[in-house]
Amino acid sequence: MTTSHMNTADADTAAELRAAMVGELRSTGAITSESVAEAVSTVPRHLFAPGEPLEAVYDDGNAVLVKRDPNGTATSYLSAAHIQAVMLEQAEIEPGMRVLEIGSGGYNAALLAELVGAGGKVTSVDIDPDIVARARDCLAAAGYDRVEVMLADAEYGVPVGAPYDRIVVTAGAWDISPAWVEQLSERGRLVVPLRMRGLTRSIAFDRDGESLASHSYRLCAFVPMQGSGAHRERTVLLGDEAALRLDDESRHFDVAAMRKALHSPRLERWSGAAFDLPDELELFLMSAPQAVMLHTSEEFVEQGLLARSAGRGVPALISDGGSFAYRTKRPDEATGGFESGVIAHGPEAEQVAARYVGLLRQWADNHRRRGAARIRYIPKAVGMAVPYQEFAVKRRGVVAIFWS
Repeated sequence: MTTSHMNTADADTAAELRAAMVGELRSTGAITSESVAEAVSTVPRHLFAPGEPLEAVYDDGNAVLVKRDPNGTATSYLSAAHIQAVMLEQAEIEPGMRVLEIGSGGYNAALLAELVGAGGKVTSVDIDPDIVARARDCLAAAGYDRVEVMLADAEYGVPVGAPYDRIVVTAGAWDISPAWVEQLSERGRLVVPLRMRGLTRSIAFDRDGESLASHSYRLCAFVPMQGSGAHRERTVLLGDEAALRLDDESRHFDVAAMRKALHSPRLERWSGAAFDLPDELELFLMSAPQAVMLHTSEEFVEQGLLARSAGRGVPALISDGGSFAYRTKRPDEATGGFESGVIAHGPEAEQVAARYVGLLRQWADNHRRRGAARIRYIPKAVGMAVPYQEFAVKRRGVVAIFWS
């Protein structure tokens, strides 16, 4: 049951737009189950974005800004319906479950309430009192008073309601809190947007003893976690033209050598391998020990300094001497698709390009499919497991990847 002060015409328009959004989410594969389709069809998303145009609210790829901090940085969004649906499908929530949502906006909590039904329980927490108050008001307006919204630092979870069958995190996390693992039920699942070496993936982790093993992972983007779990991303500026973004504070770069290499002639090498599934390829490339995310602006792309792939952020391999290589693509007339290739700069361009081309071919030959990675989170107290490849070292554990 929902309450709304909209006139009949606007209510009818909202219902039509909501139905169209569900259809679009089905067609793109974001919604794959009837339970999630029914929840998204039922919850009036516009009541969680008061004052926003209906067309914007029901655009499945549109995130609605909720709050900025005093510096103008966005701290809260009503996430795009597409990624919300994807994460709900990852969670595989069933009626009667107990669910903890970390990062409260109201709408996702209402979807969770629909999925768990009258016999389940949804608790939603946020560190920002303004967001907590807003979520409570929106949930009440939409008729979801049974959702419990709490003010809390999510780093510590909510022990009073544990154990939870599902914990769904809706803010970008750099590490996994021990409380989240401890508060999961024996067969519980954690769905978390985890940041690793400059990438973020929504990973559905199942408990596997004291560690976590991935059930699925998907591309996503979220505002970063606040509170005790916050972690600042490191940026290494290469002058005004480009930057490296990473999490590792200990890694050293010869910035002067890289800047000199950046302005040297480019070397192109082509792999003969198809370019597709860029999010899967990106995760594989970033598994290389020397890889780091390279970014530039549209201005320098237009000037031809770096290829367009760097404007969106691209994995780059960097030699000790400051030479570097990064991925690009070109049309493949034989297939109608694209071929993956490498652009390299610096005195060691030939060598670093060859290593990169080798990675592109290795992925194309062995791992070019959805879900080829198996991701594990091992708390430091548990110890490292083999034969998993170490991917990212965190404060409280290690992210490791095995490629099948």
